[in-house]
Amino acid sequence: MSETSRWAAPRRALVVVPRRLGDVLLATPVMRSLKRAYPDCRVDALVFAGTEAILGGNPDVNAVLTIAERPTPGDHLALVRRLLRRYDLALSLVPGDRSTFYAWCAGRKSAGLVVDEPKHAWKKALLGRWVPFDDRGTHTVAMHLRLIEALGIPPVPEVVASWRPANAEAASAALAAQGVTGAYAVLHPFPKFRYKQWPAEHWVAVADWLRAQGLAVVLTGGPDPAERACCAEIAQHAAVANLAGALSLPATACVIAGARVYAGPDTATTHLAAALGVPTAALFGPTDPLKWGPWPHSHHTLENPWRRVGSQRLGNVAIVQGAATCTPCLLEGCDRHVDSTADCLTGLPPQAMIAALQTLLAP
Repeated sequence: MSETSRWAAPRRALVVVPRRLGDVLLATPVMRSLKRAYPDCRVDALVFAGTEAILGGNPDVNAVLTIAERPTPGDHLALVRRLLRRYDLALSLVPGDRSTFYAWCAGRKSAGLVVDEPKHAWKKALLGRWVPFDDRGTHTVAMHLRLIEALGIPPVPEVVASWRPANAEAASAALAAQGVTGAYAVLHPFPKFRYKQWPAEHWVAVADWLRAQGLAVVLTGGPDPAERACCAEIAQHAAVANLAGALSLPATACVIAGARVYAGPDTATTHLAAALGVPTAALFGPTDPLKWGPWPHSHHTLENPWRRVGSQRLGNVAIVQGAATCTPCLLEGCDRHVDSTADCLTGLPPQAMIAALQTLLAP
């Protein structure tokens, strides 16, 4: 869009990002940009229920509203009544129907990302301003901030990891209970979807190598039974401190913040590690790193930090990509569904990850 003049300073703003945990985290630069431009503005967020923890303690966010991923008509109506024109400005960071509608309902002025195709013209008509959504050539952080630029607001490309004091206390207690008192590495082996998963025996090999470097090894993970089972399997074969299921996501972020190095798959926790400035090795298979690679802590421009193909490093982040010729296929595993495996990851040897970690640990 051509109009980039700044609207009047809002007193209340809403950022609408009803998607997965990682999407919400990668929306935090928008919240920071708003708060830097308008220090007296109250900035709220609207996210899917179950993803709000990643904004806990965020200094730029006043309140977090939630809606079920599959809400009933009554849920929709209740939210619309709660939102209706309560905000001076509402931004939709998801080009879907619901996000656009919520932003329009909430804001006296609204703006959003829109797929620039005729069938989405109604969204352009609803929004006061819109920016074409690019799902292939622009990193998610940069895509969000293009909308901020269109409002005449200086973009602040900082992904914000946050927690509350109680989370830090829980993290310290959990590490002490496991006898972790010196330098340690964090491995977060389990992603949300199987097609992003690396074999457990490869994680064992990485853990053994890290131990040989004089580092304790801490496993992190959520409470999901499959996630806990994966970490338990690794713990059976490697000398690790297993914290899977023991901590909230903000407390897990505290554990990661104290790590000498971190390794994990393409998941929200890996984005957290990168945002914290921790040396981070990220496994990528079918997913496009150009669009979804962890945003390096010191990357302060809107230029894409990553190429689509190849293992690479920028700042505190190293991407370890599967070596198959079809990588990244941009599909959900070799069988095209989230519970399938990806040959580019299962065939990636531990030595590839170890090489990246060796580089990250080098003085």
